[in-house]
Amino acid sequence: MTKQRLLPTLVATLVCGLAHAATPAAMPEFVGTDAPFASNAIYFVMTDRFVNGDPSNDHRHQGGAHPTFNIPVPGAPKGQSANIGYLGGDFKGVLENAGYIRNMGFGAVWITPIVDNPDQAFTGGDPVYWGSKFTDRGKTGYHGYWGVNFYKVDEHLPSRNLDFAQFTAKMHAAGLKVVQDIVLNHGSPAFTMPVRQPQFGQIFDKSGKLIADEQNLPPWQLDPVRNPLHRFYHAYEDLVQLSNNDDQNPAVLDYFTGAYLQWIGEGADAFRIDTISHMSTTFWKQFSARIRARHPGFFMFGEAFDYSPDNIGKYTWAQNGGISLLDFPLQQAVKQVFEHPDSDFAALQARLYLTNGPYANPYELVTFYDNHDMARLAATDNGFIDADNFLFTARGIPAIYYGSEIGFERGMAEHQGNRNYFGQPRIDDAPKSPIYRQLVRIARLRERTPALQRGLMLPIHFAGQQASFYRVYQKGNVHQIALVLLNKGDRSAGFDIRDDLQSGRWQPAFGGEAIEVTTGGSLHASVAAHDVQVYLLDAQATRPDLVAELTRLMEERGHPRH
Repeated sequence: MTKQRLLPTLVATLVCGLAHAATPAAMPEFVGTDAPFASNAIYFVMTDRFVNGDPSNDHRHQGGAHPTFNIPVPGAPKGQSANIGYLGGDFKGVLENAGYIRNMGFGAVWITPIVDNPDQAFTGGDPVYWGSKFTDRGKTGYHGYWGVNFYKVDEHLPSRNLDFAQFTAKMHAAGLKVVQDIVLNHGSPAFTMPVRQPQFGQIFDKSGKLIADEQNLPPWQLDPVRNPLHRFYHAYEDLVQLSNNDDQNPAVLDYFTGAYLQWIGEGADAFRIDTISHMSTTFWKQFSARIRARHPGFFMFGEAFDYSPDNIGKYTWAQNGGISLLDFPLQQAVKQVFEHPDSDFAALQARLYLTNGPYANPYELVTFYDNHDMARLAATDNGFIDADNFLFTARGIPAIYYGSEIGFERGMAEHQGNRNYFGQPRIDDAPKSPIYRQLVRIARLRERTPALQRGLMLPIHFAGQQASFYRVYQKGNVHQIALVLLNKGDRSAGFDIRDDLQSGRWQPAFGGEAIEVTTGGSLHASVAAHDVQVYLLDAQATRPDLVAELTRLMEERGHPRH
């Protein structure tokens, strides 16, 4: 890669330094982000599908004529399955495996919504079948995204002496933060039912009073002028048959602010906001202002399922709420690169947006390669290993979907097994997987390396099967330069690093002999097939061209026009 050098700026800096040689210069700060949450890699759990820690809360006979437990998706090929009923995962199942998650190197667990969902399977919409999309007939709220009372925990999740507050307290004691998945733009499926079902299309307040009801009417038949129960909703449809909350109604803002302040009070450490792009930036600015007035700096990241950074970047700016995002544009490139062995690393560099980009701070984006709403990564074991090596060393906060540590249900979409039950036996056997072993190796390195968590990212070379870049964190008493070398090829690869390379004793993070680099010298290293090497220099950045590049990155993290 050919980099643009800031020679005029550099010369001016050197001249200024000579003119004031008698006065010690203050150490410049080089920081990608200082958001405390950025130190934590995230493990994403669909709670009902992780581990059934307490069978007594399964409610296996719930639903009457429309039962909710264990509903296989019809049409599955031989040997495959998917399910749209509850399968028993709960708070206890997550808590009992907190050590498993923590020992992998994760600092936070993102759980699916905890709020109360309907007690029957939905009878409207289009029928679910193998591989179908946007179909909900026969499905239950096992996933948590069909809230009916946002102040109440769904009965499938807690156990005796383990309500949400107790769950978060015990997760904290185990060294894990809790990211609560929250929904504001929609509730449960609200219309197309042959016969109205209780709770569907309804919302209840903290005391259990009904405050909104679509009454099984299509949105265009709602009458908010004459019917107070219709005023919570827009009179137009949005996502399938889900109720569509009116983001211009102050009562909607009041209701959800109150609910989610309640859950922060019970221990939620951060929010993942579902479907953020379905409500206005005006709404999000008001919501975030109210949350952060009580909890300054509270970390939130939204889901705007859109691969255009120009479309989604607006949510990250202060005037629109200052809410970070799941990095869908980068995910698209990650999928392209690591599902295909002959791919080019260059596709990733184009989606980093390290300077003059659409995001207020790209270092606070949550990076990932798959989730519950898309097909899982369809990669080989080596593809998963290579993807993890990139996510845990590049800019952003990595999030791994449950089971990806062993390649669980790889390539499968929602109604093809993407959300299948994981279970304790798979967890117990996970250390046998090469994906797991390499994930632990790189995740633990990030966990103990400030530069990989929060440092600026300076690309050196992204091409073919190899990539190299610096991560630099320099603030206060912490000054660390990390040199990352990635090889996704089937053969070992040699690296000869010269660009911006500072002299000093570079220590390999995974053991081995340190490399002494002299002024103007180079670093030669060999990286095994499908592997990563990280060299660390715990020293202040002083090489002039390196300092100039880092200064540029600091000045241009976000586009000034925003």
